Amino acid sequence: MMAKRTIALLSDFGLQDVYVGVMKGAIAKINPHLTPIDITHQIPPQNIGAGRFCLMNAVPYFPPDTVYVAVVDPGVGTGRRSVAVSCEWGIFVAPDNGLLGGVLSLCQAQEAVELTNPVYWRSPFPSSTFHGRDIFAPVGAHLASGIPLREVGTEINPQSLITLPISPITRTASTIQGCIQYIDHFGNLITNIRADQVQGKDWAVHLDEQVISTSYTYSDRALGEIVALIGSHGWVELAINGGNAQRQLQLDYGDPVTVVFEQKLPDLSKKPHF
Repeated sequence: MMAKRTIALLSDFGLQDVYVGVMKGAIAKINPHLTPIDITHQIPPQNIGAGRFCLMNAVPYFPPDTVYVAVVDPGVGTGRRSVAVSCEWGIFVAPDNGLLGGVLSLCQAQEAVELTNPVYWRSPFPSSTFHGRDIFAPVGAHLASGIPLREVGTEINPQSLITLPISPITRTASTIQGCIQYIDHFGNLITNIRADQVQGKDWAVHLDEQVISTSYTYSDRALGEIVALIGSHGWVELAINGGNAQRQLQLDYGDPVTVVFEQKLPDLSKKPHF
């Protein structure tokens, strides 16, 4: 029996068309003992940043020898590289367009190859529009079946990989300005401000003249009320209890968000009298 490692898939292909099923079929033809796990196929079309965020937040919950096939690839068929990269979290097969940037910001690449060996492709003449089927899924299946990384391509310097860093935050003594880096299915707005940058402090989110106070859960606010909190992903998030924050606040990817640290006034009633 061929080796069997966990193989996980992420794409912007959606579920209406045959693309996801065809990728799984390509995997099964190589090793029918592999059972792909879908991370998501609902990344907004061509949104590399959203794919970056979802992949980065998914990998800590998978076995460390997982093979990931990630395809959000607006440059398919162009000169952009197809790569496979190993780190302590597993092996990642993807276009070199920044999709792996979140993972590589947390997990240092150990080896990287450009996928140049057509022996491990579905065909030596891949489609110019569907590398997910013809290159990424087959290579992922071979790697999950035990083929060494260096056999599937030509070694490259991991430092040459495109990382697509998210917009940097700007800090002052009393504020952090960041932006929206992801919008989930519920319309919750996830910023690029990390939990450890605000925890243990009194803070609120300011959107122009609107001040959004913080809470621990969505339901700590009345239905329809806006709340700022730390989401399960570990980032500052804006949400509406029972509603859609994106729709109500009219914010989108990249829009600015400011956290303001609140100054507590001294309680003069406790000041000693002389």
